[in-house]
Amino acid sequence: MSLASYLHSILNFFFIFLSSWWTEVQMGPPDPILGVTEAFKRDTNPKKMNLGVGAYRDDQGKPFVLSCVRKAEAQIAAKKLDKEYLPIGGLAEFSKACSQLALGPDNEVLKSGRSITIQTISGTGSLRVGANFVSRFHNASRDVYLPKPSWGNHTPIFRDAGMQLKAYSYYDPKTCGFDFKGALHDISKIPEKSVIVLHACAHNPTGVDPRPEQWKEMAALIKKRNLLVFFDMAYQGFASGDIDRDAWAVRDFIEQGHNILLSQSFAKNMGLYGERVGGFTVVCKDVEEAKRVESQLKILIRPIYSNPPMNGARIASTILNTPELYKEWLVEVKDMADRIITMREMFVSNLKKEGSTHNWQHVTEQIGMFCFTGLKPEQVERLIKEFSIYMTKDGRISVAGVTSANVGYLAHAIHAVTK
Repeated sequence: MSLASYLHSILNFFFIFLSSWWTEVQMGPPDPILGVTEAFKRDTNPKKMNLGVGAYRDDQGKPFVLSCVRKAEAQIAAKKLDKEYLPIGGLAEFSKACSQLALGPDNEVLKSGRSITIQTISGTGSLRVGANFVSRFHNASRDVYLPKPSWGNHTPIFRDAGMQLKAYSYYDPKTCGFDFKGALHDISKIPEKSVIVLHACAHNPTGVDPRPEQWKEMAALIKKRNLLVFFDMAYQGFASGDIDRDAWAVRDFIEQGHNILLSQSFAKNMGLYGERVGGFTVVCKDVEEAKRVESQLKILIRPIYSNPPMNGARIASTILNTPELYKEWLVEVKDMADRIITMREMFVSNLKKEGSTHNWQHVTEQIGMFCFTGLKPEQVERLIKEFSIYMTKDGRISVAGVTSANVGYLAHAIHAVTK
C-alpha cells in the first residue's frame, strides 16, 4: 500500500469516527430489577435468593405452567389452525371473554354495548395504547396522576405518550400501609378532568390496597372532582384467588357512574408472560360513541404494531370459553394466590421464632406478589453482602421468590439486619 493510500485510509477512518450519527447518545442507566438479577446470577452462595423477579415461581422456585394452559395448547394444536394476521383489534372471542371477566358477564355496560375492548400486547401494550388514546383525544387535560409510588413502567409509558406526570399520596412508610387520608386530601386538589391512574388490586410495588369502603369514598370524591379514571388490572384472580373480589373496585366505579379506561394483563393470572396477552377497554356514553372510539383505537394501533399476536390470545380465549378449562383455571389461579399468601404467613411466623420484636403485620395485610417490607437501603445492602439475598433498594420483595425451603433463611437474615 502506498503512503498516499495509507494516509487516505487513516483519514477515512477518522472521518467515519468523527462523523458518527450517534456521538450524542449517552449510556442509559441500568434497569434496577435486571441489575438485581444479574448480580444474583454472579453470586456463588448456594443459599442465595432472588426476590426481585416479577414472575410466579412454584414452591421449588421453578417457573410454572398451568395445567389448563397445556390443555388449551393441545386443543389448539389439534385444530391445525392457520397463522393468518389477526384483525387490528385482535381476536374477537378473546376480547369478549376479556371484558366479561373484568366487568362480570351480566354487567349493564356489556349488555348495552356501550364499551369497546381490544386485544393488546399484554398490560404494558394496553397501557401504552390507552395513554396514546388519552393523549390524542382527551383535550381537556394533559395531566395524569399516579399513586406514590406506582409501577415503575407507568412513568415512561405516560410520559412518552406526551402526558404530564403528577402524583397523589398513596403509601404510608410509617405504617407500611395505605395513606387513605393523604390520598383523599391530594385527590380533592386534583384539577377537574385530569386523568387518575388506579391499581385495581395488588398495588405494584407495595401490595397495599384500599378496603371496599375506602374505594367507595374515593370513587365518590373522584366523581365529584370529575376525573377520568384509568384502571390498571394486572392481577385479577392472582391477588386474592377470587376473580370477583379482585375486580370489585373496577365494577363498583362503573356502578357509581364512572366511564373508566381499563388495562388488563394475563401474564400473571394465567402464567402467559412471554405470550403477551392483554386487553384495553373503554366504557363509553353509548353504542355510537363506542364505535367511534374503536375506530380511533385501530388507527392508533396500525402504525405501532399493526395487529397483536395470536397464540396467547387463542390460549386465553380457549380457557375462558371452555367451561371445564375455565373451572380448572379458577382452581389453579387460586392455588397460586394461596401459595403466596401462605409464604407471607410463614415469613412472619419465622420472624417471631427468630425473636423479632418488630410489628410485621403489614406483610400479611398486603396482597399480591409484591411486598414492601419497610427495610431501609442500608439493611438491603447488608442482606445482599452478608446473606446473598437480592432485592431492590426500596425493600420491595417478590413473595413468589420465597419457598417453604428458604423462608426460614430469609426470616433469619432479615431479623439479623433489623435487630
